[in-house]
Amino acid sequence: MRTYQDVFAVAEFRVLFAGQTGAVAGGTMTMLALSTLVYAHTGSPFLAAVAYLAGFLPQVLGALTIGSLADRLPPRPVMAGWEVVRAAMLVLIASGALPVWGMLAVVMVVGFLESPVRAAGLALVADLLPGNGYVLGRSVLNMAVGAMQIAGYGVAGLLLTAIGPKAALLAAAGMAVVVGGIYRFGLRARAPRSTGGRTRGGTRALLGDRAVRGLLLAQWVPNGLIVGAEALFVPFAGASAGVLFMAAAGGMLAGDAVVGRWTSPDSRLRLAVPLYVLLAVPYLMFAFSPGVWVAAVLVAVASFGFAGHLGTQERYLDAVPERLRGQALGLAGSGMQTGQALAATLTGTVAEVVAVNWTIVLAAAGSLVTTALLWRTLTARLDVAASRVPDLR
Repeated sequence: MRTYQDVFAVAEFRVLFAGQTGAVAGGTMTMLALSTLVYAHTGSPFLAAVAYLAGFLPQVLGALTIGSLADRLPPRPVMAGWEVVRAAMLVLIASGALPVWGMLAVVMVVGFLESPVRAAGLALVADLLPGNGYVLGRSVLNMAVGAMQIAGYGVAGLLLTAIGPKAALLAAAGMAVVVGGIYRFGLRARAPRSTGGRTRGGTRALLGDRAVRGLLLAQWVPNGLIVGAEALFVPFAGASAGVLFMAAAGGMLAGDAVVGRWTSPDSRLRLAVPLYVLLAVPYLMFAFSPGVWVAAVLVAVASFGFAGHLGTQERYLDAVPERLRGQALGLAGSGMQTGQALAATLTGTVAEVVAVNWTIVLAAAGSLVTTALLWRTLTARLDVAASRVPDLR
C-alpha cells in the first residue's frame, strides 16, 4: 500500500475509520460535558480538571492487568459490545443519580476497561493494513482524531450552551450506540489472535526487552511533556486559547499527512530525531511571551513534529510478536494517554509557582532532554528485535 486511496480501498478499514472518528467525537463531548457538570456541582477547578482527565489516568493500569484480553477475545463483539456498555454508563451519569465521587468513579472504571478494547482496534488496523499500510492507516486515524476533537469540542460547546451538560452526555451516549452498530454490522467475525497467555507475563516480556522498552518511552514521554505544555494554553492566552488549540491540531494534521504519505520506513527512521526536536524547540520561544498569533505559528510548527511518532509506532509494531500485538499496542496507547494526563497535571502544578510561559519552556526543555536520552533508541534499526521478546503461549 502506497497511498491513502489504497488504505480506504479496504472495506473494513473504512468501517474502523467511521467507528473511531465517531468514538473520538463522542469521547471529546463526554470529557467537556462531565468537566462542566462536575464544576457546576462543586465550583472546584481542581475537580473539574480531574473529571476532564479521569478517563485517561487508569488506562495504563488496565493495559498492565487486563491488556491480554485484546488478543484473547474476538474483536467484533468486544468492540461493538463495549460501545453499548459505555453508552449505558453515560446514561447513568446523566441521570443525576450519582454524587460527584460516583461520577468520577464510573469514568475511571470506563477508562480502566477501555484499554483492551482500544488495543483490539489498533491490532485490527495492523491486521487489515500490512507493511507500509499500517503507517498510512495510523496517519489517517491520527488526522481524524485531531479533526474530530475540534468537531467534538464545537458540538459539545453548542450543546452545553443550548441544553446543558446532561443532555450533552446523552448525545454522547447516542453516538456510542451508533458506533457500536457500525462495528457490529461492518466488521466480519474473527477468531481471537491468541487463546493463551496472561497479561502479567506478556507485559513482563514486553517491558523486559530493552529495545521495546525504549520505544515505549519514546512514545510516552517526549510528546507527553509537550501535551503538558498545551494544557497551559488557557492560562497563557485566556479567551484566545482556542487559536492555539486549532494551530496545534492543524500542525499535527499536516505532519501526519506529509510524513505518513510521502516518506519511506528508512526516511522515517532518519527523520525521527529531527521531528522529535522540532516538537519541542519552538516552545522555547515562549520565554519571550509571544503574542497570540506569533505563539500560534510556533505551536503549529512544533505540532508538525508529532509525526515523528509514526516511525516509532511502525518500529514498535515490528519489535513485538504477532500473538502479543493487541496487548503491546494497548500498552503503548494507554501509557501514552496516561503520560499525557500526568504531564498536564505536572505542568499545571508547576504553573502555580512558576510563570506560565516559563512552565511551557520547562516542559519543552524536558522533552528535548528526554529525546537526547532516547537518541540511540530513536536511531537504531530493529531488524531482529521481535525475536528477543518471548512469544508467550
